Amino acid sequence: MQSPSHILAIPTATVETLANSLSLLGRLLLAYLFVVEGCGKIFAYADVQFYMAQYGVSPSLLPLVIVTELGGGLLIALGLFTRPVAFALGGFCVLTALIFHHSGADAAIGLEKDLSIAGGFFELASRGTGAWAVDSWLGARARFPRSIDEMTSSASQRNS
Repeated sequence: MQSPSHILAIPTATVETLANSLSLLGRLLLAYLFVVEGCGKIFAYADVQFYMAQYGVSPSLLPLVIVTELGGGLLIALGLFTRPVAFALGGFCVLTALIFHHSGADAAIGLEKDLSIAGGFFELASRGTGAWAVDSWLGARARFPRSIDEMTSSASQRNS
């Protein structure tokens, strides 16, 4: 079976440019939310601490939340350490959904939103950044091992 780009006679370079453009746009859109939220927490620090305490989350964790959102968002935007950062932010979204969106009138919307964002991050962790990212430019494509064997193999190579 022929690929759609072959059927439509779209040059491979055009398809690659489109794919890289969409990958960059997707990263920037995901990053935007986290950078804005991280900055917002800095400017509303006391209010966010109070909100966290209402859900049984220690307000002392707020600096870690800010670093996660702001730092993670910037790393995703740059495409630096993308796979592990995307995986971490996906997990952060799942935790946020479970902790803060389990009850209340707007809970379902918040839960669905956070889980959808987590899905985007897990997809990014799975597929990587595309060519328009610092990871690609450095040739250091940060990625997860694909199996336990690969993980133990790479660990033993580093230790020898």
